[in-house]
Amino acid sequence: MARFNYGGQALIEGVLMRGRDAIAVAVRHPDGDVVWEAERLSDSIVHRHRAAGWPFVRGLVVLYETLVIGTKWLARSAAISASGEGVELGGGSVAATLSLSLVFGIALFFVLPLLLTQAAASAAPSVGTLGKNLLEGLIRLAIFVAYLLLISRSGEIRRVFQYHGAEHMSIHALEHGDPLTPEHVCRYPTAHQRCGTEFLLVVVIVSILAFSLLAGQSLVAALLGRLVLIPVIVAVSYEVLRWGAKHRAHPVVRWIFLPGIWLQSITTRRPDDAMIEVAIVSLEEALRADGEPIPAGSIYPARRTMARADAESRAARQAAAREASLDAAGVPAPEPLRDPLHEELRQ
Repeated sequence: MARFNYGGQALIEGVLMRGRDAIAVAVRHPDGDVVWEAERLSDSIVHRHRAAGWPFVRGLVVLYETLVIGTKWLARSAAISASGEGVELGGGSVAATLSLSLVFGIALFFVLPLLLTQAAASAAPSVGTLGKNLLEGLIRLAIFVAYLLLISRSGEIRRVFQYHGAEHMSIHALEHGDPLTPEHVCRYPTAHQRCGTEFLLVVVIVSILAFSLLAGQSLVAALLGRLVLIPVIVAVSYEVLRWGAKHRAHPVVRWIFLPGIWLQSITTRRPDDAMIEVAIVSLEEALRADGEPIPAGSIYPARRTMARADAESRAARQAAAREASLDAAGVPAPEPLRDPLHEELRQ
């Protein structure tokens, strides 16, 4: 069993796995094959610094990975998926979409709960500071759950949630020392105690306490203060989540974190075998990049690198373009080469 706690995230038709020294990404290409790529974490100055593993700092590193590395690969997986429909996503359009998503997220999960809480407090002036913070936290949680329920109705998002389940199940199999095969992986639940969904729930709870420091501030100061406190909340929440995962065998701790498991019933779905294979490829490549052994008896699904897939796609597009230009010019297509041996056999 690997000595490092592997984790990851779901992508568009794929899975990203974070290892000790590298991340590995596997995506189901539109042609049906699994394509993969690994990226050394040491390539980033954030991970080269020895403080990256310190308590309360490592949570900020995870935040960086999610916002920068995870978002980059989410966009890359979307581009690979769209290539099957003849659509090419440029860097500008991807950046614009991600920027708008970030603004939308801040407005939905920070500005709106604050405005609703202040409106409620104006209608009921007797509500104290703790009551306001608790109300804001409950509103933020309600918006978060409602948002997840709403997007889960989309067929595309449902598939992402299936890959999320495949990611968790394959990690369960690794942590129990089982071979990485669909038959073994499918025995495990889709929920996991180190899930990002559970992390977000912890963030909401910690934010109730952190935002109490901003009591009595103006609307602008309260909003800016909340944005400034986000790194602090993330750092504390990550340590709380790690502690909860380490002591999950204790019944009281398990009961405390049970709502996070419940919430994963929205963000994860049972995957099919093809999705599990993608998760296995991602995990195996992360293990290989870390120099860790792959569990005995594991399968090795067919795969090719993303660089090779990109080169083959470019060659196919160039060939199609040449053929189209010849057709437009009225030049007959060259006859296929004949194999004398096959001609003789046909006669």
